[in-house]
Amino acid sequence: MSSFSSEKGATSFTLDEKGQYISPFHDIPIYADKDVLHMVVEVPRWSNAKMEITTKDPLNPIKQALRYIANLFPYKGYIWNYGAIPQTWEDPGHSDKHTGCCSDNDPTDVCEIGRKVCARGEIIRVKVLSILAMIDEGETDRKVIAINVDDPDATNYNDINDVKCLKLGYLEATVHWFRRYKVPEGKPGNEFAFNAEFQDKAFAIDIIKSTHDYWKALVTKKTDGKGISCMNTTVSESPFKCEPDASRAIVDALPPPCESACALPSDVDKWFHPQKN
Repeated sequence: MSSFSSEKGATSFTLDEKGQYISPFHDIPIYADKDVLHMVVEVPRWSNAKMEITTKDPLNPIKQALRYIANLFPYKGYIWNYGAIPQTWEDPGHSDKHTGCCSDNDPTDVCEIGRKVCARGEIIRVKVLSILAMIDEGETDRKVIAINVDDPDATNYNDINDVKCLKLGYLEATVHWFRRYKVPEGKPGNEFAFNAEFQDKAFAIDIIKSTHDYWKALVTKKTDGKGISCMNTTVSESPFKCEPDASRAIVDALPPPCESACALPSDVDKWFHPQKN
């Protein structure tokens, strides 16, 4: 599926092939092909701005979450292309039996490990390899590990063991990053289920199927989203479906972006070095 990004300052709206505004949360199909999923890139690798699909805004644009991630030595910003699987939802009313915590009310997160540094808002096709069950401030916040199917090495990666063999230290770095990335903000380190072990592809796919089912209930109003915007232009069975003209009117009515919103903070290149207690 092709998609395009329309920028309004630090906000990115998604357009389809016809130039019509769509929701990257609801209108991008979860499946690109058999065993291949779509991924919405929110944060390109090596960048620091915490960008995310805004679940409560109409059309769910990608916005900055008012913060920059610290450079956690030796990692510069995010160490993968980071984003979300469309048409999935981590239902906060569901308590995960493995973590003992409710889900985080967002689409399912993805860490893409291929060579290319993707662009914010880019839609890519990925192959699922594994999943990590993180507990972030008391919420289940799972991270799918995947690779872009257009990556030159994609055929060599089919499960978690391939990542262990072909990218030595990368999974350990991923756990370390997620454990520590909020520490520079004065918050405690995150915890994990399964003793911080990555689960295999089959486990990951089962989790994704369940979050897709939760999304179906959300977008068809069988579940109360409690403020989540389910506005979409393509989901035929959804009572939230609208015409393309309505989606364009929403974007056109937005005020012009504030230039200061795009300014980088002076300490964005500062490094955080872990210290002994």
